[in-house]
Amino acid sequence: MNWSAHLSPALLGAWVLVLGLIVGSFLNVVIHRLPRDESLMRPGSHCPRCGRPVAPRDNVPVLSYLWLRGRCRHCREPISLRYPAIEILTGLLFVGIALRHGATAITLVLFAFAAALVVVAAIDFDTRIIPDEISIGGGLLAVALVPIVHTLEGASLSSAWMRSTLGALLGGGLFWSVGFLHARVTAAMGRRFDHWPGEGQERPRPGSLDYWVWFPGVGFGDVKLLAMIGAVLGPLGVLQTILAACAAGLLLGVGWGLVTRRWNAPFGFAPAIAAGALLVILMPDLVPIRW
Repeated sequence: MNWSAHLSPALLGAWVLVLGLIVGSFLNVVIHRLPRDESLMRPGSHCPRCGRPVAPRDNVPVLSYLWLRGRCRHCREPISLRYPAIEILTGLLFVGIALRHGATAITLVLFAFAAALVVVAAIDFDTRIIPDEISIGGGLLAVALVPIVHTLEGASLSSAWMRSTLGALLGGGLFWSVGFLHARVTAAMGRRFDHWPGEGQERPRPGSLDYWVWFPGVGFGDVKLLAMIGAVLGPLGVLQTILAACAAGLLLGVGWGLVTRRWNAPFGFAPAIAAGALLVILMPDLVPIRW
């Protein structure tokens, strides 16, 4: 089902850009509140420094930031440049998705998928934590709904469900295997990590859950995130994502080293994974994997 024939690319892009800016504004709320276990709905938007509510006129995506010159109307403290950046990024991603995939049902899925990736990347960059609400919740939702959407595009329900399920198992399984084997090999070689195991704790044994899901190097959050990505993009898409994420991670690592002037400074890998997945849905031909 495709209604793009009734919309010019310019008109479609304009409507989608506005939608993306609005969604990006909400994503800023999610990025700020979700790691703090705060409600996403109450209280309403407010300055994180002075606590004063943000009036509707000061809550217009991008434009309010420019009008206020990047400062709170009340306390005049600077507003992070990240707020308009997230809004613009989300808007541009929505436009790119809509222009590539048209006004179709799968485009709506990819809008939600891109929004989730933006949130995950920003939260992991700040905290090095990937919220289960997005990785596990998003993965379960994708396995349930993505096959139904593909049936609207002409696929059979059984093949569409198999595609999502295999994609989730492949994405999560590959990264779990890398993390698990890395942990076992380095433990056998006697190498120790500051955070694994914790101070005064013994290394996990096969009889404990930590032995299977807690290991250094590759965080289990990355495993769950790639399972969610596989549920949306399928086996081929998640393989393309991993390949693109490795390249993006290398660039991110070099950039992070130049910024911090420390080449051993840790950073979350979710931004690279998110960049890889977004590259796949926007420019899949750039990632050279074919059946």
